[in-house]
Amino acid sequence: MSSPLVHAFFVGRALAEALTEQASNLASTLVSEAGKFDAEQRDRLRQFTETVLEKANREAAQASQGRSYAADGAGEDLQALIDDLRAEIAQLRTELQRYRSRSGI
Repeated sequence: MSSPLVHAFFVGRALAEALTEQASNLASTLVSEAGKFDAEQRDRLRQFTETVLEKANREAAQASQGRSYAADGAGEDLQALIDDLRAEIAQLRTELQRYRSRSGI
């Protein structure tokens, strides 16, 4: 090394290269993590969608079995069920009105 100025130049250059490499590694890591996160979220959404569709299909199958049972002569049971549901709705409306009047809504 002939002078401190030349030495400082090479130190600065080495520092700049090291910082550039570190920044490049950090950027690569961030992009990689973002990609992993995106893939995980897509997979979770796909699994959630499949779960919901499976449940909907099961419930639809159960409902269709219930309809076939009602069509086989359980009309009286169906009417009783409808009457019970109407009574529950009326009771819930009454409770809702009481709640609203107490809450001032």
